[in-house]
Amino acid sequence: MSSPDPLVRVATSRGVTTLTLDSPPNRNALSTPLMTQLLAGLDAAVADDTVRVVVLDHTGPVFCSGADLKETAAASVAGTVPAGRLGDVLAAVRECPKPVLARVAGPARAGGLGLIAAADLAICAEDATFAFTEVRIGVIPAVISATVLPRLAPRAAAELYLTGDTFDGRRAAEVGLVTTAVPAGELDATVARFCASLVRGAPGALAGTKQLLSRPAPADLRAELTTLSELSTGYFLSAEGREGVRAFREKRDAKWVPASTDPPA
Repeated sequence: MSSPDPLVRVATSRGVTTLTLDSPPNRNALSTPLMTQLLAGLDAAVADDTVRVVVLDHTGPVFCSGADLKETAAASVAGTVPAGRLGDVLAAVRECPKPVLARVAGPARAGGLGLIAAADLAICAEDATFAFTEVRIGVIPAVISATVLPRLAPRAAAELYLTGDTFDGRRAAEVGLVTTAVPAGELDATVARFCASLVRGAPGALAGTKQLLSRPAPADLRAELTTLSELSTGYFLSAEGREGVRAFREKRDAKWVPASTDPPA
């Protein structure tokens, strides 16, 4: 018996692994099989030392419609729903030691917004649409709040969560849900430029920078500065730090930069 078609397709080129949600019939809904395959793809990308960046992409017109409501309706009889697995997916994306970039060419709803917010960077088409639709089906955006709320301005979060209204890519960038919104025809070139920049970073330094970005606000500024000074010294004295300084002084690419990657314009 042949195996079913994959719901997440994996491709790696020039240090970038692209995980493509490929379930157009249900608008790339977050079913249990899709989430399981996405987690497996992330694990493989983390384990592969040649991979520097992970891109979350999609086939079909919709990035992700949120939880698989058909599966949810069937599973709820047993007291469990697929959304319970969503926390594992969001944590895996957020905690990935490699930069994760979401490419959003079409609509995203509910849990799909949690996935976008979990990524370090998100590039969307200006005409892509977004909505926190949970209240309109009698639930709340609970799990995704762990990744969404740190991105959104508080007033925008209240408006968008409570109304469930649809908003476009430009508004998504304005409130902080995505990094930038561009005309649809420029989406792929913009994603490529970001990836070309990201792969020039040292793997260990990128992972350390991700940890730095997630540090809470310090209660004791001087103590925090002491800790950060020690952290900085450690990186300067590391093998990557020494190589990076040498490469800069010698006006060449550092050894970790893929040979086929041209400097960003």
